[in-house]
Amino acid sequence: MKPVIIDKEKCIGCGKCVKDCVSEKLGIIDGKAVFKYERCIQCGHCFAICPTGAVSMRDYPDAENEAVVDMTEFDADKLLTAMKSRRTIRQFKDKEVSAEDIAKIIEAGRYCPTGTNAQDFAFTVITDALPDIEKECVKFFRWGQKAATPFSKYIKNSTIDDNFFFKKAPLVIVVSSKGHTSACLASSYMELMAESLGLGVLYRGFFVGVAKLNPKIGAMLKLEKGYKPVTTLVIGYPDVKYERIPPRNKAKVNYI
Repeated sequence: MKPVIIDKEKCIGCGKCVKDCVSEKLGIIDGKAVFKYERCIQCGHCFAICPTGAVSMRDYPDAENEAVVDMTEFDADKLLTAMKSRRTIRQFKDKEVSAEDIAKIIEAGRYCPTGTNAQDFAFTVITDALPDIEKECVKFFRWGQKAATPFSKYIKNSTIDDNFFFKKAPLVIVVSSKGHTSACLASSYMELMAESLGLGVLYRGFFVGVAKLNPKIGAMLKLEKGYKPVTTLVIGYPDVKYERIPPRNKAKVNYI
């Protein structure tokens, strides 16, 4: 069955979907758009660009005709200042993140761009299991301080308390994938959404390393087959306030 369906009654033959088709699978026949080949990455460009709503997608029967919002509606200078103002948070309030806000963070990640529309990532939301996972991670790191592990030189002089990994945050989201790039892009989208909700984020690279090295922790995450943790977002309401934007080195840019 064809993944893209064209309603000939609604189609006006404008050709916008044909011109914008990433896979070049659409054409105009007898003044109407038609899907020419079976292979399609289902990116949704044809669905998004059609002015009359003539396009539907077989695998997404419940897709809503939600109107787009152009990024130019946001003040560019204010957005840049906000992005420069964000800080990695390691102090969190004892306050839970609502299910509604978690859903928004996941939704932001779900809509990040992926090559060939692969959407090749998954999300593990950790709340109730946080104490058990933290305990196992701390145990592993304390052992690592004494043994020759890949983390030894980084944690040799660190104070590894019972909250070393998650800093008493109420929420952790692990983004996993068979690859790498898509999960990183999703995480970036998710972080921006979390910040817009008044939340703070800590990327916990140590946890990703531990989850890969310690089979017990990996099993606790219950990842899909073939998926590996790529990023870990520790999320909660900040219990610290920063007053100014810190300096950065000049960007290394080549114009050619």
